[in-house]
Amino acid sequence: MRSPSPVPPSPDTPGRRDYVATPSPVLSDQSSSSIPAYFPTPVSYKIQPYSEDRSASPPPEPSEQDADCGLSYKFHPWVTGSPPSPSPARPSDDWTPYDNRVAFELAELLYQKEQMSAGNIDSLLELWHASLLKHGDTPPFHNHTELYETIDQTPWGDVDWESFDMSYGGPQPNGEVPSWMNDAYTVHFRNPRSVVLNMLKNPDFKDEIDYTPFQEFSQDTSRRLKNFLGGDWAWRQADAIAELPGTKDSSFVPIILGSDKTTVSVATGQNDYYPLYLSIGNVHNNVRRAHRNAVAVVAFLAIPKTTRRHANSVEYRKFRRQMFHSSLSRILQPLKSGMTTPEIVRCGDGHFRKVVFGLGPYIADYPEQALLACIVQGWCPVCRNPNKDLDNPDSAGRRTRQMVDYLATEFDLGPLWNQHGIVGDVVPFTNDFPRADIHELLSPDILHQLIKGTFKDHLVSWIELYLKREHREARAAEILAEIDRRIAVVPPFSKLRGFHEGRGFKQWTGDDSKALMKVYLPAIDGLVPSQMVLTIRYFLEFCYLARRDVHNEKTTSQMAAALIKFREHREIFRETGVRPDGFSLPRQHSLEHYEDRIWEFAAPNGLCSSITESKHIQAVKEPWRRSNRHKALGQMLLTNQRLDKISAARVDFAARGMLEETCLQAASSSLLSSNLSLTSGTIASPVEDRESISIGLVQGRRSLMASTRQRNHTRTIDQLAVEFDIPDLQEYIRRFLYHQLCAASTGLSGAAVELNMCPPLPDNNPLTLSIFYSATATFYAPSDSSGVDGMRSEIVRATPRWRNGAPRFDCVFINRRNDLPGLLGLDVARVRMLFSFRYQGTVFHCAAVHWYWRIEDEPDEDTGMWVVKPSYFRRGRARLPLISVVHLDTIVRACHLIGVSIGNPVPVDLAGHSSLDHFKTFFVNKFIDHHAFELLHLST
Repeated sequence: MRSPSPVPPSPDTPGRRDYVATPSPVLSDQSSSSIPAYFPTPVSYKIQPYSEDRSASPPPEPSEQDADCGLSYKFHPWVTGSPPSPSPARPSDDWTPYDNRVAFELAELLYQKEQMSAGNIDSLLELWHASLLKHGDTPPFHNHTELYETIDQTPWGDVDWESFDMSYGGPQPNGEVPSWMNDAYTVHFRNPRSVVLNMLKNPDFKDEIDYTPFQEFSQDTSRRLKNFLGGDWAWRQADAIAELPGTKDSSFVPIILGSDKTTVSVATGQNDYYPLYLSIGNVHNNVRRAHRNAVAVVAFLAIPKTTRRHANSVEYRKFRRQMFHSSLSRILQPLKSGMTTPEIVRCGDGHFRKVVFGLGPYIADYPEQALLACIVQGWCPVCRNPNKDLDNPDSAGRRTRQMVDYLATEFDLGPLWNQHGIVGDVVPFTNDFPRADIHELLSPDILHQLIKGTFKDHLVSWIELYLKREHREARAAEILAEIDRRIAVVPPFSKLRGFHEGRGFKQWTGDDSKALMKVYLPAIDGLVPSQMVLTIRYFLEFCYLARRDVHNEKTTSQMAAALIKFREHREIFRETGVRPDGFSLPRQHSLEHYEDRIWEFAAPNGLCSSITESKHIQAVKEPWRRSNRHKALGQMLLTNQRLDKISAARVDFAARGMLEETCLQAASSSLLSSNLSLTSGTIASPVEDRESISIGLVQGRRSLMASTRQRNHTRTIDQLAVEFDIPDLQEYIRRFLYHQLCAASTGLSGAAVELNMCPPLPDNNPLTLSIFYSATATFYAPSDSSGVDGMRSEIVRATPRWRNGAPRFDCVFINRRNDLPGLLGLDVARVRMLFSFRYQGTVFHCAAVHWYWRIEDEPDEDTGMWVVKPSYFRRGRARLPLISVVHLDTIVRACHLIGVSIGNPVPVDLAGHSSLDHFKTFFVNKFIDHHAFELLHLST
């Protein structure tokens, strides 16, 4: 917690300032609506010192408590979001504008899911019509035109596209005039107010939305930061809103924006688009990450182009910047009145509420942040540290709107640029709106700042550069090849991208960088100095901590400690000459501000540019592919509008309970209720009849379900013992039965008693085992890519032939003691067989596992990972694996092991599927995903 920042300017404060002595009207608007004046009289402000005081008084008595999870909440006393009575419900049999459910689901299938071309839709409908002629019936639509017209008539999600043109309006040179000065640039947009109202009334969000800022506390009264309105920034905004007339019991609706250029094709001329996305801060982070219509494209910004001759001219660069900010200001104007005067809107729960809008965080990568904050590239958009010494511990304080306005009145453009990193002749669009300061609204960007920036562009590149500087070319190439081999032979794991050729490929995506982060640390261990390994380790720990779904004082303190260690150990790159000029890098410097931004905006995974980048696929790339490439943008706008209508229709129909059954089940139920007989016989369940395993796992919210029983194996114990190379399988099953049936009364484990004390297996009716090749573990992991409810699934395999190739037997965590941290409370084992059997009327679901023991009772000092090795015992001269049969409900989840290859080069012919059989010791990979990190990480 920290002391509140200075009160922002009142809504009456002039928004735009003039930095130059002479007027500079460089933009003219060619649409019918007017834009506010951009250069009013400047206002002077005193520079306020930034306070880093994070001390906080004890939390007040909470006003509401969630008894189920022990959480308590303090809600803002003024901006309460109290609703009046709900509106009446609509009938549950109205499919307007569709004739019936079949018509709606057919339109959704063809247009949204399959994205079928118009010609193929016509062909399909024609074939369908031909099959119905003998019955005197017709398909739901005659052709694609009727289907499109029906979608267009959908009354929900209907926000039309508009446009305005912008052009240069300043002085032109004598002689040849650059073409960009005469061109008009079209901005396409949708009314953001209408888009926001659609989101607020979306019933799909009604249980995952907040209407008032709040503070959340754990049982120990410590602050908890998860969803956006639980941060300090929203609370301060509510304090400012409380000063406005008529705002008592209103709701606060923060507008979250994001923009990023994207390329749809490198083979065509016009291949760049500049979408602007909008969301609201009220919906929970998991909803925004899963999209679910909580992120909408609200505009396509203009991209001015010119020749190389004029691309670096001062006039062109100024025009490009100012057009960007003027466009944003113009697009957002419909929201401005609602930022000071409450509006009555309908919400997804059917209630009407009084709401006040406000500009919230802006999601952007660093170049976009520099453009938004009107700063010079290389400077920080958040703080005032000099660009040559960004990580100076004697911080110069934070940038603020007041401070920048004051400097603009005191300095000329040159000193502003060189000494303060301010682009003085352009003003942020946020200055046109109340309570908005762009410097405090820039959100942390995990994807570009941490994953793509610090990790891939910096650290991975620096290690490669170090090897080439430290060793001769041949030796450096040999070490890099060894790193690639280590990466290539990493054992397969559910949802892990494979690097079969190592990390040496040209086109990097965000997913490539994320996947490499999971396996890179063991690959370099022993090949580069320990200090470099520690640098990577502490950076990864910082990154995985930042990505958590929930934060508190403990996690932010751990982040701060990891950052200190990271900066301490990265000095090795300066000492070895890789970074002789230091580390004044904006993306790496941004780590400094993560702790503050978490307290401001809560968990940053709800404000990452990966959200907008993944939205590019649906909003830009797929609509572009569906176009005929000629003036594609207009077709893309129509496609987006239709997709929104279909999504909105589905939400509405679902909210009225019209989609609870499948279409076939609903149709058959309707016929049965009308006393009509079905001539086609019984309608079977679409689920294949199969034997499966379903059990509750440790901590209640996890489950494990095995897939279909394999019928190509014998079912007797002795024969399966030979097939799966588990000679003592019968003994292991008897000891397992002792543990299940007798251990509670004797207090002894099945492994600790004589075999003759274990329950015997029947002779007259031998046990038969059902074999399974895989199991699906489902557990609560909200910090990872998961469902909206935070549940994540992964597959555990134990198969002699995976994908018709090599065998695959995965490793798992087995619960030992929940009260001990890391691997002290868990065991690691490799699954040798998944099976079930019936004994004395009870079905037992089991796994035969080969145990792996810890090398030490603490993680490796360099990598921070636990190290294990497979366990064996001696029987005469034979060395046999230590195997047990365990109940599936003791398995926590899958475990990823990576072989320790220090001092032993990886064989060229080794493959990932053989890795677990080749290496003697293994790192337990805590970076395979965020849930594993939370299980295994011990804070230093």
